[in-house]
Amino acid sequence: MRVLPKSLSGRLLATAAMTTVVALVLAAFAIGHVLEHFVMNGLDERLDAQIAIVSRAVGADGTLDVSKAIDLPPFDQPGSGWAWEVIGPVSRLRSVSLEGVDLALPRGRGRQFDRDDDGDSRTHERPRRLEGRDAQGRVIHYRFVALSTLRGDAIVLAGGPRAIVDRPLRAAMLPLLASVFLLAGFLALALVVQLRIGLRPLSALRQRVADVRAGRIRHIHVEEPTELLPLVDELNALIDANERALTRARGHVANLAHGLKTPLATLKLDLAQRKGDIDGTLKAQVERMEGQIRHHLGRARAAEAGGAVMRLSLIPRINDLSAALTRIYADRPIEQQLDVDARVEAYCDPQDLDEILGNLLDNAWQHARAMVRIRARIAGRMVDISIDDDGPGLSSDRIVDLNMRRRLDEQATGNGFGIAIVRELAELHGGMLALGRSDLGGLSAVLSLPGRVG
Repeated sequence: MRVLPKSLSGRLLATAAMTTVVALVLAAFAIGHVLEHFVMNGLDERLDAQIAIVSRAVGADGTLDVSKAIDLPPFDQPGSGWAWEVIGPVSRLRSVSLEGVDLALPRGRGRQFDRDDDGDSRTHERPRRLEGRDAQGRVIHYRFVALSTLRGDAIVLAGGPRAIVDRPLRAAMLPLLASVFLLAGFLALALVVQLRIGLRPLSALRQRVADVRAGRIRHIHVEEPTELLPLVDELNALIDANERALTRARGHVANLAHGLKTPLATLKLDLAQRKGDIDGTLKAQVERMEGQIRHHLGRARAAEAGGAVMRLSLIPRINDLSAALTRIYADRPIEQQLDVDARVEAYCDPQDLDEILGNLLDNAWQHARAMVRIRARIAGRMVDISIDDDGPGLSSDRIVDLNMRRRLDEQATGNGFGIAIVRELAELHGGMLALGRSDLGGLSAVLSLPGRVG
C-alpha cells in the first residue's frame, strides 16, 4: 500500500499537510489550556481573596470572631453559588449566601482535609485547589486552607461555580477554532506557493536538458539553487563523456571503412581485368562483403547518432549534395526543383544529416527520369523535408514493406538497407521517415526532423 504519492511535489505537499495539521491541533490544545489556566487563575484569586479575609476570623486559640468574617460580593448573595465556610475546632462560620446550611463538599470528601506539611507557621499555609460536584450535581471549584491553632486545625473553604470558567472558554473556542481554520487555509496556500517557487528550478533544469538533447545548447548553465549545482556538474560531465565516446566510436568506424575500402576495390578491379570470374561467383561474394560492411558500418553510425546535435541550415547541405549528384549523373539531364526557405534549420548531427540527405537524394537521382523535387516546410516543432522523383517508383506492397520498422540486420542490401539506415538515424534524432507515391509518378520520401525557422 502506497502512503506517499510518486511525485516530488505530491510527497512534499502530503508530508507538509500532515505535519501542519498535527501542529495546528497541538496549538489549539495548547492555546485552550493556556486560556483555561488564565481564566481559572482569575477564579482562584477571587476565592483566595475571600479565604484571606475570612482567615483573620480564626484566632490562635481556635476561636472564631464573627465580626472579622466579612462577605465580599457575590458571597453575600444567597443562591449565587459563591460560598465560604470556616470549620473551627469548636465552632463554624458560614457565608450569608449559605443561609445557615453547611457548604456542599465534593462527593467522597467528608469534613476532613489533609493539611500542608509546611511547618507550624500560619504564614506558610497556602490555599489548595479542589474540584468536584456538590450534592445537587453542580460542578464546583473549591479552594481551602488548613490553619494551625492551639486546639487543632481550622479549615477555611471557599467555592464558586465552575460555570464562570466554562462559559468564557466555550465563548472563546469558537473564534479560536475559526482562527485555526483560517491559519490552516493560509498555510496551505503558502505551501502551494512555496512548492511552485521551490520546484521551479527543476522545471528549468529539465528544459535545459531538453535544449541540450535538441542541440540548442551544448552544456547546462545554472547559478541557483546551489543544491542543484552538483547535479548540473555531473550532467555536463556525462555530456562530455558521451561526446568523447562518440568521437572515438566514429574514429574507429572511419578507420575500419578506410581499411576495407581499398582492398575490396582492388579485388573488384582485378576480377574485372583478369576475367577470372567466369560465372560471376567471386563478384557476387565481393558485393556481398561490401553489403555486409555497409550493414555493420550503418549499425555503428546509427548506434552512436545524436551525440553532437546542433542547429543546421538545410540549403547549403542540399546544394552541396545536389551539385555532387549532378556531376555523378551527368549523363542524365535531371532537373531539380528546390523549394526550401533559406531560414529553415534542423536540429541534427552534421554527419548524420549529410548521410540522411545523401541517401535520400542519391536514391531520387538514381531512379528519376527527368525531375527531382525538394521541399521543406515547418510543422510545429518539426521540419518536414520531402524528396520526390518522377521515376518508376515502387509497388504499394514494397512501400508498405519499407515503411515497416525493422532492424538494420533484417534489411537486404540496396535501397531497402539505405532506407533502414535513414530511418534509424532520423528516429534517434527524434524524427521519422515516411515513404509513399509522389504526384510526379515516382517515390516520395518525407523526412521529419526537429527544426525551426531561423
